[in-house]
Amino acid sequence: MRIIVRAMRVAALCAALAGCAADDSRPANVMDACAIYAARPHWAEALERSQARWGAPAPIQLAIIQRESNFRKDARPPMRYALGVVPVGRASSAYGFAQALDGTWDWYRRETGAHGADRDDFADSADFVGWYMARTARVNGVDMNDAYAHYLAYHEGHAGYARGRWRTKPGVLRAAAEVEALARLYEIQLRGCGAARSAAAAPAPLGAG
Repeated sequence: MRIIVRAMRVAALCAALAGCAADDSRPANVMDACAIYAARPHWAEALERSQARWGAPAPIQLAIIQRESNFRKDARPPMRYALGVVPVGRASSAYGFAQALDGTWDWYRRETGAHGADRDDFADSADFVGWYMARTARVNGVDMNDAYAHYLAYHEGHAGYARGRWRTKPGVLRAAAEVEALARLYEIQLRGCGAARSAAAAPAPLGAG
């Protein structure tokens, strides 16, 4: 608890003095949520804002982002090559912390009015993940605490999840199980340091519209 409170105070002081630039580089310890929060207090604040706005649990958001990009802000799918030497482009337009596709990111910006949002900005990416999870809950009826199902819908899209095409994809099923396990680990860690699902620490709900 002391670590998180101290980190939040540092973040508030930096904002007040405008003397600290937000660091969106990859933290050293990505398997410890308390260490992530302490090293990147503005990430903690972004996750709590997204949780308050969309109802998406911060540990699940964090686990999805870890799985998608391993917290690398400029992550992209690997380049594909013809004949092993000629570059033919990437598998998709996925980019950034949340590995959002061009079209999905544009949809998010139009619907939320966040026209200046960037995929390599952690706060924007956390809000995107929360927004997407809220849509999954509405469209697919997935409980907000079901990390496994949320990752399946995140990876396959709302229509793909509804069609159940993930059932024939062992790799996607393994990834969903890993996200579920990591979300549980992050939640346990954050509860231990007093930072998970804290209604007192989160801003007032902004609504999902």
